[in-house]
Amino acid sequence: MYAEEEKFAQIQNDLRQKISLEDSFSADALKTVAGVDLAYWQEGDTERAVCCIVVTDAASGEVIEKKQCDGMIDVPYIPGYLAFRELPLVLKTVGLLENEPDLFIFDGNGYLHPRHMGIATHAALVMGRPAMGIAKTYFRVDKKTDYTEPAEDAGSYTDIIIDGEVYGRALRTHKGVKPVFVSAGSGISLDTACDISLRLTSKESHIPIPTRLADLETHTARAALRGGAEE
Repeated sequence: MYAEEEKFAQIQNDLRQKISLEDSFSADALKTVAGVDLAYWQEGDTERAVCCIVVTDAASGEVIEKKQCDGMIDVPYIPGYLAFRELPLVLKTVGLLENEPDLFIFDGNGYLHPRHMGIATHAALVMGRPAMGIAKTYFRVDKKTDYTEPAEDAGSYTDIIIDGEVYGRALRTHKGVKPVFVSAGSGISLDTACDISLRLTSKESHIPIPTRLADLETHTARAALRGGAEE
């Protein structure tokens, strides 16, 4: 496994030179946003997954289109190298889209990563499209740095700083709910990523509408592909 990790790390280190933490689009002109999520299951000794992408209207939250793609997962889970597991299915699903989203939001991390190459960053660079990550659980990048809880008010945040550099933010999208963890992927700034997270979050959930819908779609799709209801 060491050789495989070394190979993956080299790919990430090469790609990270291309990361842009500046906005490549105007947030006010944002029209369509895609939420991306995956769900996994076992079939005997085989691990499978389904990727669901839901494209929504940025202003109304209405669904424009939904696409999914499932397949076998060949790469085992290795912390810090999630993109190598998920990206093949993500790219296949992106290839099915009839609309080109202005922004992709991943249920995961981007710059908040040991090499700044979480799934949102890796995907953004490969696709050539702006992307950001918003995770529901905190990924402790250096195994020791924790985050500081933001104030209870909606919109409150604290920067996640490691060795003097801001990697991401803990953001409270609703008063009194658990924070989410926002990070830029590429082609977007952290400020804009947080603003969009708040703008796209409805009363029904503490995560943006596109990723919430994508998450729901993965559960429905997985149940159908397994031939029964979700456990």
